[in-house]
Amino acid sequence: MCGIVGYVGGGDAAPFLLSALHRLEYRGYDSAGLAVVDGSAGSMAESVGKARSVGVTEGRDGTGAGSARLVAVRRAGRIAELERALRESRLPEGGCGVAHTRWATHGPPTRANAHPQLSADGEIAVVHNGIIENASLLRERLGALGYAFTSDTDTETLAHLVDHLWSPGGPLEGAVAAALDRVEGTYGIAVVSSRDPGKIVAASLASPILVARTADGISLVASDAAAVADLTRSVTWLDDGDYSVLTASGPRTFRRDGGEVKRAVHSVSWDAAAHRKGDHSHFMRKEILEQPASLRNVMRGRLLHGSGDARLGGVEAHGDVLERTRRIVLTACGTSWHAALIGAHLLEELARVPVSVEYASELRYRNPVLDPESLVIAISQSGETADTIAALDEVARRGAPTMGVVNRVGSAIARRSDFGLYLHAGPEIGVASTKAFTSQLVALVLFALHFGRRRHLSVERGLEIVAALEELPDTMNAALAIDDEMRGLAKSVAGADNFLYLGRGLHFPVALEGALKLKEVSYIHAEGYPAAEMKHGPIALVDRHMPVVVLAPRDGVYPKVVSNIEEIRARGGRVIAVVSDDAPELEGRVESLVRVPRSVNVLQPILTVVPLQLLAYHVAVERGLDVDRPRNLAKSVTVE
Repeated sequence: MCGIVGYVGGGDAAPFLLSALHRLEYRGYDSAGLAVVDGSAGSMAESVGKARSVGVTEGRDGTGAGSARLVAVRRAGRIAELERALRESRLPEGGCGVAHTRWATHGPPTRANAHPQLSADGEIAVVHNGIIENASLLRERLGALGYAFTSDTDTETLAHLVDHLWSPGGPLEGAVAAALDRVEGTYGIAVVSSRDPGKIVAASLASPILVARTADGISLVASDAAAVADLTRSVTWLDDGDYSVLTASGPRTFRRDGGEVKRAVHSVSWDAAAHRKGDHSHFMRKEILEQPASLRNVMRGRLLHGSGDARLGGVEAHGDVLERTRRIVLTACGTSWHAALIGAHLLEELARVPVSVEYASELRYRNPVLDPESLVIAISQSGETADTIAALDEVARRGAPTMGVVNRVGSAIARRSDFGLYLHAGPEIGVASTKAFTSQLVALVLFALHFGRRRHLSVERGLEIVAALEELPDTMNAALAIDDEMRGLAKSVAGADNFLYLGRGLHFPVALEGALKLKEVSYIHAEGYPAAEMKHGPIALVDRHMPVVVLAPRDGVYPKVVSNIEEIRARGGRVIAVVSDDAPELEGRVESLVRVPRSVNVLQPILTVVPLQLLAYHVAVERGLDVDRPRNLAKSVTVE
């Protein structure tokens, strides 16, 4: 959700900014733009004039310091629209600039609401992730001072506020710092101005921002390491309240009180091939098929075959926390929340510890009962989920220890947690999470195994689980063999308007996840429900037009689920049953029988979710939809 990138250095900024925006497309967005500043009057004046002639430049020219000019270009829609506008004029020249992909919060996705947002004179450009909660009040006060607003965004208030607070002859960073002192809410920002050319001011509060300097003297700012990984693998994440001043001499970072500070440098891994589809038609398909490898990566070096245990370096150093833990709270959003629901089953069964699961978006508003004996585990694919970050901050204020389960090394949640587990699943580009979800489940199994072996779990049970984990990548390969079968099934159900997904125990969260995947990429209404609860309402919806996906692996409640299937059949429902063996009881009694390999109960959800992922994908393809970029959705949800 919303991507920021900025460049200061030799050469022209615009080509790099456009390339970086493409690397941020996976996050989800609905408009894009860039702003470039240059002190070269001749070339830039020509560029500004030409841009203005086709309606590209926003606001007025900046006269700024000397002969500097600022050119901003914005478009609703895909980055291709922005590139088309630039081709119609000329790519702005200049060695300092910022760019942005926006996911609409305040105001619809229009050109006027796209970023960068500009000051009235066109001399200041702001790109912003987050939400300014007192924007309405600031807008009212600035309006009374004569500022006219041309957008619906909260970000435009920042541009006007920086202009209002800029002391004559003073530096850009002084005006930005003064503006941020009057702001309530969250922000990751980058600001440029023709009044103070060759400089970007960036700042962060509960919205990730990194700064970096390359070996050949280019300074960079971004909200996501993917944006800058072509130029550097060493980045520094700003702490909350920090701001950084970036020039060709490098970034200098300051605390909110103005004192200069050195933050840690993090190394970023980057696999360019993982960010390309290769021979696959979509990233979602590629990532579904990558799951054997991603599961292997989660487990690499972590299985202890002799003791039925898991080696978790990031956890073992905090054995004292586990020793005093009497209760666990799992918190997450979206797909990660479904993983948390399964994790609660795993931890209670293997470690015999009470577990509750909380939506991160609700946790900090609920006055939760937490203490040093409550371990809070935050789960997030991106490590940037705003609600989960806010929940962690609230937990920290209440004195409870925190653990992160994330895929992104150095992400905000990783940095905020006391300790944690990395998934090492590799980049996930498709907005609908697939391989990250199954990797989260394996990570939670490993943690439950590790914790359980220190409490009540027998070595025999531990060895059984370790053996099944060792086989899991090959078992996952076997599960993926139903791809063609699911493609054919998708053709028969793609015209449905509603789906019902049912499961019990560990498989109720899988039903929720299956329904979510279908909603995300096919735009079909779908509902996940506990199979036993179907009789308490949803059965009224069942008719011959509704596909009902029932998760029926052979476990302790299998006979009960078979009874639920009979109830659906009696009302004419179209049953798609996902089973873990031949299931002779269901042969000829359901419309479709989908078989996945069988594993130990605690691992079975990792396999039964596979046909649901494939079904959602193939239904979306059948309906001719943009699978990797579903409407209205974002990969990293960085606003509340």
